[in-house]
Amino acid sequence: MKRNYKYIVIGCGGIGSAALYWLSRQNGGETLGLEQFELGHPRGESDDHSRIIRLSYHSPVYTALTPKAYAAWKTVEEESGTQLVFKTGGLDFGTPKFLADFADAMDSASIPYEWLTNKEVSNRWPQFENLPEWISCLYQADAGLVAARKATSTHIDLARRRGATIMDNTPVKNIRFNGDKVHVETSNGEFIADRLIVASGPWTNQVLSSVDISLPLTVTQEQVTYYKTPYLSEFELGQFPIWLWQTRGGVFYYGIPAYGEKATKASRHLSGKPITADTRTFEPNEYVIRRLSQMIEKHIPHFVGPVLYTKTCLYTLTPDGDFIIDTVPGHPNAVVIVGSGHAFKFASLLGKISSELAVDGKTSYPIQSFSVRRRSLKKPVSPAQPR
Repeated sequence: MKRNYKYIVIGCGGIGSAALYWLSRQNGGETLGLEQFELGHPRGESDDHSRIIRLSYHSPVYTALTPKAYAAWKTVEEESGTQLVFKTGGLDFGTPKFLADFADAMDSASIPYEWLTNKEVSNRWPQFENLPEWISCLYQADAGLVAARKATSTHIDLARRRGATIMDNTPVKNIRFNGDKVHVETSNGEFIADRLIVASGPWTNQVLSSVDISLPLTVTQEQVTYYKTPYLSEFELGQFPIWLWQTRGGVFYYGIPAYGEKATKASRHLSGKPITADTRTFEPNEYVIRRLSQMIEKHIPHFVGPVLYTKTCLYTLTPDGDFIIDTVPGHPNAVVIVGSGHAFKFASLLGKISSELAVDGKTSYPIQSFSVRRRSLKKPVSPAQPR
């Protein structure tokens, strides 16, 4: 077995698999991916049929990247011959003040959008009912979904075609830095590389503990619910947009048309309690399901139906809710990425950025706000904005 590589990526989920792909485009045979579980496992953050992708965001920090995220996915689609992004259009609901940040951020990046009245929403999509007077709506035509599970496997398949080695069921036991080399000890032996990328989600601090690094991260167990609606044809791709809804009280909901199952999909965002990756359960929170169902029954009644199933996943949250994309403090040949619960739409782009940081030590993409050294990482966890 080859023990020396130029690049090692720890974690082969959404972002890690993307890093492997983009590294393999330059150094396929010199790239190693390590995954502690089986590939495509359901224990982390990336597994499911779909994730929302959108150009609308609350901050110019993100709208500077959202168009580039679409471009990165396009590259993967063209090479693989597999469609991964499905555009449905997207609706952002909230107070005018809340949505003003979204409009300003899209204006800063020259992203087109529309303000819609309640009547205009209902005329275009009669599935919406009883929209409250206080609510406003932004529509952006390029929003949709990413085929999450398929995207991760596609990144891995393409990386392997280019010569990358990917080992699953290979947990990392220890990391040590020796001069300009990184030594990674695993259950299957020790591997040495010039550069390291840590994309381990809720296991990030566990991976970095051997080099005395502990980032201010909070892991929560979240969930999505699939509804076996009897009105499925109203919510097929092309018939209904993705939607995001912020209440006046700050509760955030979102929903996705039918994809991967003959069912609609929705969630109450950031409804989970802090846990650890090792103490999480796979048991859904029935209270959250009830509140989610009540909200949708009131405003999109045909969207719901008998619950097909509820799937749990993990979020790894930073105190300010923003990404971490940076080198590991004290170790410039190691890169760490944390997506803070809203990164899958950016996964391929983040893999590209991390590969540039590993290969060149820098990137042309504007990631200054995601520094591991920023002051806002020291604040209490409060990622209130929808991501």
